[in-house]
Amino acid sequence: MRTLYPPVEPLVNHSLSVGDGHVLHVEECGRLDGIPVLFLHGGPGAGCTPMHRRFFDPDRYRVVLPDQRGSGHSTPHAGLEANTTAALVDDLERVREALGIERWLVFGGSWGSTLALAYAQAHPERVSGLVLRGVFLCREEDIRWFYQQGASRVFPDYWQAFLEPIPEDERGDMVAAYHARLDGEDQIAQYHAAQAWSVWEGRCATLRPESEVVDYFANPRNALAIARIENHYFHHDAFLERPLLEGMDRLADIPGHIVHGRYDMVCPVDQAHALTETWPAAELEIIDDAGHAGHAASEPGIVDALIRATDRFADVLDPAGGRGA
Repeated sequence: MRTLYPPVEPLVNHSLSVGDGHVLHVEECGRLDGIPVLFLHGGPGAGCTPMHRRFFDPDRYRVVLPDQRGSGHSTPHAGLEANTTAALVDDLERVREALGIERWLVFGGSWGSTLALAYAQAHPERVSGLVLRGVFLCREEDIRWFYQQGASRVFPDYWQAFLEPIPEDERGDMVAAYHARLDGEDQIAQYHAAQAWSVWEGRCATLRPESEVVDYFANPRNALAIARIENHYFHHDAFLERPLLEGMDRLADIPGHIVHGRYDMVCPVDQAHALTETWPAAELEIIDDAGHAGHAASEPGIVDALIRATDRFADVLDPAGGRGA
């Protein structure tokens, strides 16, 4: 079974102003003359971590890891102003142009898969292939599954903690109820809501309990960005101009590899199945003993499949193993 590549440090860090008061933190690692690959983190709001650099052979890839608006080391932290899917797609084009990249492989998990699809549909000529994990289509039914009714029946104990900050008479629309607190001026209520929102996701993300994952989501700085930005997006139907499945004709000639855990309770596997039905050029690999996260310790089958996918794309995009385009 394949495991993550060894830890690697960034070759260069960029601060890229993209307008609207936002400055993106962008890392590059691997080889600056390697095969370009764009890594898109989840959330939205989660930011990139050192582990994310390790899904790619550093001797073959030029790995670009931007923290999206309000996320990670980008500023303003947890900022919601002008933070929309269209803005994120435009930001990725600014990153590509600033780095002088013609085309790149796009890799995204969870919300990162949503953004990857939105970006590829907007700029198919810039995408050489897609590797997606834990597909999230951001349909109303997908958001309701995790934040209203669905996952709540699998994790009723964790769900009680998620309900706690919300009065009973507001629980008919949990996204709206949380929005009132996460976007409000009461900082104490905002903090408690952010913790509850983020920890709910961390607890449900792995097949077996994984304290390291929960601790990441519970970290106050991470929780604030994850909760505020996720809720902001989900309260506004992910700012998608049209359902992602309706734009898949634009990806007809773009190869894809989709990896999804059989027991993913955050983004159930029917979303990946629906995607492949509209995308003949993609291959779906369902991992039978996995949940949602791509974390090495708790989801080794997911990691194995993703590493095999990026290695296979490296062979296709640069068969001689030499310098990337």
